[in-house]
Amino acid sequence: MSSGQIAVLVASVACLLAVVGLLVAVASLRREVARIKTLADELKRQTVPLVADAHRVVDQAATEMERVGAVLDTTESVAATVDSASRLAYRAFANPVVKVLAVRAGAASGIRRLAGTDGDGSRPRNGTTVVRDRSR
Repeated sequence: MSSGQIAVLVASVACLLAVVGLLVAVASLRREVARIKTLADELKRQTVPLVADAHRVVDQAATEMERVGAVLDTTESVAATVDSASRLAYRAFANPVVKVLAVRAGAASGIRRLAGTDGDGSRPRNGTTVVRDRSR
């Protein structure tokens, strides 16, 4: 054998070993791809129902948020109505109530003067003011 033939033989063996190594690597990669595909299918089988449940929960939450918004709007409307009604009642009753109380106080004072007594039922002596004992 010549040195050229030996070089070709060594190159052929090296190529054969490289091809065998590549075939082993490809076979290993195919097994891993199959395993990953199985894992992906299992993951898909488990997550699709979870995602569907999540969508349903989100839809329910959105519906509830709309209801809460409607309740808040109604509450704000009722609060505004009550506020305006209380202001109206205050304006309507405050002045007459004050006038009635003033008339009552004036009438009571006038009745006491006409009766000639102080507020506690005692009569003043000789037109002088009776000093009450406030320690009781």
